[in-house]
Amino acid sequence: MPLRSHLRELRRRFFWAALGIAVGAVVGWFLFEPVFEALQHPILEVAKDRGSLVAINFQGVATAFDLKIKVSLFLGVILSSPWWLYQFWAFITPGLTRRERVYTFGFLGAAVPLFLAGCLLAWWALPNAVRLLTSMVPSGSTNLIDAQTYLSFVMRLMLAFGLSFLLPVVMVALNFAGIGRAATWRKGWRWAVMIAFVFAAVMTPTPDAITMIAVALPICVLYFAALGVCVLHDRRVDRARLAAGLPRLDGTTADEPRTRR
Repeated sequence: MPLRSHLRELRRRFFWAALGIAVGAVVGWFLFEPVFEALQHPILEVAKDRGSLVAINFQGVATAFDLKIKVSLFLGVILSSPWWLYQFWAFITPGLTRRERVYTFGFLGAAVPLFLAGCLLAWWALPNAVRLLTSMVPSGSTNLIDAQTYLSFVMRLMLAFGLSFLLPVVMVALNFAGIGRAATWRKGWRWAVMIAFVFAAVMTPTPDAITMIAVALPICVLYFAALGVCVLHDRRVDRARLAAGLPRLDGTTADEPRTRR
């Protein structure tokens, strides 16, 4: 497919993904009240425990309206995740046969729960993060947290966790598309583990190591699970190529030893 066709396809997929997020945002508009109550619950718990003034502050006249729009869009991204994940899959795997397109159901069946699981893990870590960050306020002071700043913090936290849990699915999708070989993922496993723990340390600003390990360990497990799927897929492809008289994807033939990279 030429570059111009790729760009047209990217624009089309992006349009449909954005349209799905917009529809989800309309639904999110009507869910604003219960969602906002859940968002401010960690702050109210901190205020109750310390007996001090810790609250969300709306500074401007239009701040509440802007916040409602941002929460709606945030919910739109989460609610429409099956739709825009499908658009991503359809863009990177346009050349699949009809039989291979069955993998689409497996992709969505894994990607959507993993994305939501990442968001839930971030939600689990949110109270500890709020408790730690607000504990640095000097005694006798009030902590009026800007509503926009707090929402941006929560959104970045949840989306970062959700997208990080999609890494294994992206690995498998690229492998099935013939872009990323299992040998490449195997070679970089040490970097993947290190990045997972650095990510967990940055995104969970709590003093205990248990929370960091609880966040990093699932990411590492998912990485190695995806690596296993890629290895099995590469072996199946190599067997099919050898049966057809073609060399393996790494360039070796049936009479040559498989190269390790």
